[in-house]
Amino acid sequence: MVKGNIDSFESMGLVDGPGVRFVVFMQGCPLRCAYCHNPETWSDEKKIQITPEELVQKILRYRTYFGEDGGVTFSGGEPLHQPEFLLEALKECKKYNIHTCLDTSGAGEEYDEILDYCDLVILDVKELDEEKYKKLTGKSMDWFKKFLALCQKKEKKLWLRQVIVPGYNDTEENVLKLKEFASHLKNVEKIELLPYHSMAKEKYKKLGIEYRLENVLDMNKERCKELEKMLKD
Repeated sequence: MVKGNIDSFESMGLVDGPGVRFVVFMQGCPLRCAYCHNPETWSDEKKIQITPEELVQKILRYRTYFGEDGGVTFSGGEPLHQPEFLLEALKECKKYNIHTCLDTSGAGEEYDEILDYCDLVILDVKELDEEKYKKLTGKSMDWFKKFLALCQKKEKKLWLRQVIVPGYNDTEENVLKLKEFASHLKNVEKIELLPYHSMAKEKYKKLGIEYRLENVLDMNKERCKELEKMLKD
């Protein structure tokens, strides 16, 4: 029997897809992003183990809250890191007509059938430059490119997201590059810029992990909103 390793749940998520979302933060991720605010989800450590059936029964308890406008979002970590469990959980959700969303960086390999059960993909666009991507995440862009290509082939609805870090990518040039990139994609419903924050510093200290952005200030939220407006002009 397949079981998933879960870090935590959020029953009333408001920023992880349309409506109110039940968010499943899955364990494990192959990327090591410099600004990651969930380093506790990197390892494959077994925190909460649950079957797809048990998970969906838990989700159904909150159906009154998310109703028809919301649903479930699989996040992490990287949900594609546990493809067998993710696929079975999505299939189980569809038995109850629950809207499904996958919040991912595309870092996985076994996702062809998984996408068939996803109503929406929130795709984390880490970086569009090959070398910068590798420096930021520790991996090449291959996973991202292959995943995006299949999303396009299957005509999946997309939300694009990018974390904006002061002194790194908080420029008009970067935002226009992202806008140009998105203009060549099908079914992009939304593009969001997420302001970097340093609230995870204490987590890194407790876990004994070096925090690579130690001297970087939090991103100004108003400036981030100004940059986001450029995506809509």
